Amino acid sequence: MRKAVKKIQFVLLLVCLFAPGFVAAEETTGLTKLSEHVYAAVDFKNASPATNSFGVNTGVVIGNDAVLVIDTRISAKKAQEFIADIKKITGKPIKYVVNTHYHLDHSWGNCEFVKLGAVVIGHENGRLAASRSKDSLSHPEYFGMTPDDLNGTTISAPTITFRDAMLVDLGGVTVNLSYLGPAHTDDSIVALVDQDGVLFAGDILFTRYHPFLADADVQGWLKALAKLETIPAKIIVPGHGPVSTVADIKDLETYLAQFDKQAKALCVGKTQDDAPAIAQEMLKTLPDQKRTELVMGVENNLRSKYLPKK
Repeated sequence: MRKAVKKIQFVLLLVCLFAPGFVAAEETTGLTKLSEHVYAAVDFKNASPATNSFGVNTGVVIGNDAVLVIDTRISAKKAQEFIADIKKITGKPIKYVVNTHYHLDHSWGNCEFVKLGAVVIGHENGRLAASRSKDSLSHPEYFGMTPDDLNGTTISAPTITFRDAMLVDLGGVTVNLSYLGPAHTDDSIVALVDQDGVLFAGDILFTRYHPFLADADVQGWLKALAKLETIPAKIIVPGHGPVSTVADIKDLETYLAQFDKQAKALCVGKTQDDAPAIAQEMLKTLPDQKRTELVMGVENNLRSKYLPKK
């Protein structure tokens, strides 16, 4: 099991390192105001792990009494930068952290927020998955990082979990957390700031990034995307990529459905050694959603999801 987890995490590194270099709205870790109560850091050009936490998007929701943070970046160091940015916009206490799922780029910064007294909230399936991540801290090279990059980082799993839905009251502002079923991971959730019409979709939505499939339930993901379309939101923040619209959700639905169908057909009787050739064949017809440099993303998803392991 340990070897399998490490292999999956290494694949995550490769997928993210070779993600497209799309035009970014913002290149620093600073926060952009999206609505009256919501800020976010979104759409980074440099998606390297040490610089911008694999290009992960993060959010801040400010109520009358408290602050809620959505995802915490990849390390204690990156979380400290995030906290410094939050303190520039509000002096209210950071009481809650929401992890949209357990993957390291979204949750390994939890420890710094816990030091401030915040509680970590996530789906009930994420607690066990987060505990399995502890072994990976001693191998930063799996993620293209150095020991210094992860200095001070510890795993802080969610201490408050839910199964279907949860409402967090920040004082005059509420955040609705929902589980749409297994998708990108089996603990992927979304967060809606209803009164502002802002939706944080986590990695259920990748925009202009190739989606990472190793831990995915693809059919469940397609169902989750269909549900995502019905959520009333004026602004949609994906897990990676620029602020999005329903059209981006539909694009990802089309992409995932075609990818899954083609991969299943082309991988029959094939081995890991066939991944590069199959990837090239798929790229001839796969809708690119304005993505570039997809070869590594396609190839690694084939290796991790559709081809038998050596």
